[in-house]
Amino acid sequence: MTRPDLYPSRVGGPPQLLPRKDPIVHALSQTTGPLSASDLKRFERDGFLALDAVLGDAEIRALRAEAERLRETLAGSGAREVITEPEGGAVRSVFAVHRSSSVVARLASDGRLVGAATQVLGSPVYVHQSRINFKPAFRGREFYWHSDFETWHVEDGMPRMRALSISLNLLENNTHNGPLMLVPDSHRYYVACAGRTPERHYERSLRRQEYGVPDPVILEDLVQRGGIVAPVGPPGSVVLFDCNTMHGSNGNITPWPRSNLFLVYNSVENSLEQPFSGQAPRPEHIAGRDFAPLVAGA
Repeated sequence: MTRPDLYPSRVGGPPQLLPRKDPIVHALSQTTGPLSASDLKRFERDGFLALDAVLGDAEIRALRAEAERLRETLAGSGAREVITEPEGGAVRSVFAVHRSSSVVARLASDGRLVGAATQVLGSPVYVHQSRINFKPAFRGREFYWHSDFETWHVEDGMPRMRALSISLNLLENNTHNGPLMLVPDSHRYYVACAGRTPERHYERSLRRQEYGVPDPVILEDLVQRGGIVAPVGPPGSVVLFDCNTMHGSNGNITPWPRSNLFLVYNSVENSLEQPFSGQAPRPEHIAGRDFAPLVAGA
């Protein structure tokens, strides 16, 4: 029996802008948790929510030290969790940090984060992916525009739009050092991309993505509708954003490094299936298949 694909992409046809078929906030009236009714409405409207001072100074110092430990320990190791820049061997990202670090594991089950994800997604959640993105001073490279869900659907088998990312500032994100940029209202549309996914695409795409990127004409249309917003803030600030919100970031040619910890929460009712590309699933360190629900504070 052929499995229905509600969000076809990279199937050999032209790029398309399609309407979203899933809710955004799955329980707008659910205010038992860290997010207020106003917060949930803003997330529903914009596709993201920026919050200041979610973590305190001592927590950030511990996480920043852990991020540096991981970078220094894993640099040059050849570990598959480590992604280097397209040119040179500088560490660009470290994946599966909630598995390799007890410090990050505790954060991943922190009630402030798990509670917010549960409110938006309307069910218990698990960690689909975790990573630290490093953008060093003067030479940090860009992350081109993309919708996470398009990749997670095509390459990981995530069936529906019922996941979100939480980006935590480990260092200050300012207007100049390549902060996260988001396109408000883009989460209401699905950008089906042209081309077909090459085998083991992830081995190249995490350094520089060539497939699963939005068509420039469609991207321009989305930006004309919603604009571009770059939430900035000190260490400890977070941005929650929907799995389908178009986002990216510029390179960093300033003297100020930028590093962010990302935790991706998926609903346990939206667990991964076989990839819709028809290819083998991406490895566990990129797309987790332990669907056990997180217990806040465990």
